[in-house]
Amino acid sequence: MPISSLPATLNPALSGREAVLDALYRYLLAFDINDKALFESAFTEDAVFVMDGTVMDGRDAVKAQTFDVLSKLETTHFLTNPRINILDGDMNAELTCSALAQHYRQGEGKGGSATPLLAGSLYHADLVKSKEDGLWKIKRLDLNVVWGQGDWGVFGQ
Repeated sequence: MPISSLPATLNPALSGREAVLDALYRYLLAFDINDKALFESAFTEDAVFVMDGTVMDGRDAVKAQTFDVLSKLETTHFLTNPRINILDGDMNAELTCSALAQHYRQGEGKGGSATPLLAGSLYHADLVKSKEDGLWKIKRLDLNVVWGQGDWGVFGQ
């Protein structure tokens, strides 16, 4: 049975640091539950995503190269060790964190015999608070995959 997502804007309102971190939570949970709207709520339209040197310019490019691939897999993403620095009158922030992500091909996650890809990564994000909806959004996201264990072929490449 699929898990449904909560709305992008939660009630009651999140505190400052919680709200900043929620942008990363929205971004990663969107992969795990295949929620395009949740994914889009995490990024500015002109966002830049740099993954191990590969640059994606604009939310549409980020979606095409990440969400459109990962949302078709069976995944779980976990963030830990977040450090958040709120800047410029509470309208800009930067965040660093570590992440673990498990990836299986569609239909293989519960089988027990498939080889997944487990990856450990480091993130750095620059975020801005949206004047339209009050949500924190990723303006720039840098991802460094530090290690991977298993089958990189789960991505279909």
